[in-house]
Amino acid sequence: MRYAFLDGDVSGPSVNKSATGSAAPGGATAPDRNGPAEHSPGWQEPNDRQLAEGEVSASPGAANAAAGSCPAATGTVSLEGMHSTVAVPDAQAGFWRQWRAFVGPAILISVGYMDPGNWGTDLAGGAQFKYGLLWVVGLASLMAIFMQVISARLGVVLGKDLAQCCREWYPRWTRWPNWLFCEVAIGACDLAEVLGSAVALNLMFHIPLLWAVIITGLDVLLLLGLQRFGVRTIEAVVLVLVATIGVCYFIEIFILPQTQPGFLEMGRSLVTPSLGHPGMIYVAIGIIGATVMPHNLYLHSALVQSRRLQKDQTSIRSAIRFNTIDSMSALTVAFFVNAAIMVLAAMVFYGKTSVTVAGGQVVSFSPDSDWIRIAYLTLAPLLGTPLASGLFVVALLASGQSSTITGTLAGQVVMEGFMHWRIKPWLRRLITRTLAIVPAVLIIGIRGDSSVNDLLTLSQVVLALQLPLAMFPLLHFTSSRKRMGGWKLGLFLLFAGWGSAILITVMDICGLPDSLKAAWHVIIGG
Repeated sequence: MRYAFLDGDVSGPSVNKSATGSAAPGGATAPDRNGPAEHSPGWQEPNDRQLAEGEVSASPGAANAAAGSCPAATGTVSLEGMHSTVAVPDAQAGFWRQWRAFVGPAILISVGYMDPGNWGTDLAGGAQFKYGLLWVVGLASLMAIFMQVISARLGVVLGKDLAQCCREWYPRWTRWPNWLFCEVAIGACDLAEVLGSAVALNLMFHIPLLWAVIITGLDVLLLLGLQRFGVRTIEAVVLVLVATIGVCYFIEIFILPQTQPGFLEMGRSLVTPSLGHPGMIYVAIGIIGATVMPHNLYLHSALVQSRRLQKDQTSIRSAIRFNTIDSMSALTVAFFVNAAIMVLAAMVFYGKTSVTVAGGQVVSFSPDSDWIRIAYLTLAPLLGTPLASGLFVVALLASGQSSTITGTLAGQVVMEGFMHWRIKPWLRRLITRTLAIVPAVLIIGIRGDSSVNDLLTLSQVVLALQLPLAMFPLLHFTSSRKRMGGWKLGLFLLFAGWGSAILITVMDICGLPDSLKAAWHVIIGG
């Protein structure tokens, strides 16, 4: 006799044991060799079809939902090599001991909010409208915090990631399209990361951009090396890369004597929203579309399960609390990085139409400019020191490399969650990287280096189209008492989450015609 919950990993302190049976989630006792175990009322033995298709949940835990405890996780676990690998102290332990154990997942998530795709929109916003769109960066970051806090809550309470929930609770026919859309979105995000790293290598070492794109494919070795040392090592490396970005911009804005930000004007822009100037709405939509990443909603719900969580009410409450603190802290840092990019562009480029660089070359500015390349070429002469351009390109490389790590992990989560397919990490990384490199190589090879900005635009269009397909299922599950029991969203997160999702979707729809035109321009080269 087989039981569905034996198909998953039931190790760790989140399982209960009895003297007569082996461990099983949610308070059920798994059968041992002497016979079947007892189960909660209403639980039915799965039939052969359910076992074969992986549609069964361990309903013994579902009976606890009404009481506010956690429905049990079943089936394949999220990120198997990292699942429940980080010990968590007892819920009664001190604040700092618990914080040290829980901090990390949101740091990995935060890099998606400051990847090279964000740089182009932030630089364009600052160069064209000075501080006028700083409030949009703040609003986008606030909505991102709401969505990531909700995603972490889903993973903690249900012990499942968002992809697993969609597979289990939505009709079977939705699995393939959901998975394919996610893979396209991850490929689009990876395209931005490839381009960011490639442009950085091109600017630093004068490697032809086409070859720089190909070289970035070798960073598969970086992730493979890191995965051998566990999730804590990956979190530490990403933290160093994020800190590198932050330090570079801190020096650019506050240390270099030529930059003097107007804090009063910045504060006024944050609290007085305006879209009065022509072109502002289009750039604002781009900023919001580049900020909330759909694949990060899947990934965060999986990463929180790297902690060895208890399933009693006190432990769940503590895990939700510290993951919320982790999300707010990490994404606040991401906000400051994005704001710093826009502020730097506002101080250096706003009001100028061109800059003369070394050798007498004149670099002209326009709404369609490749702002990442322009920033590198012009920061040194505008600020009077080569250090400005050097810091910028180092931060760009750190951004591309940190983002590529989380993109690969997200790909693993959605493939295993939706399809229950498991492949070796190196093969998963190779597939994702190839899907990103091929269009970049083809378009750059045909149209030259000037197509980088267009490719970034294309990647953000794809991400914007996928975003509602991740947000609305997440909110559907976490708003449901049937799924979350007593841990469903409270009124504040309920309104904040649904309000953010609707606003983002409306803005995406409003900007869709222009975005599709831009994407078509990239594809046909017109």
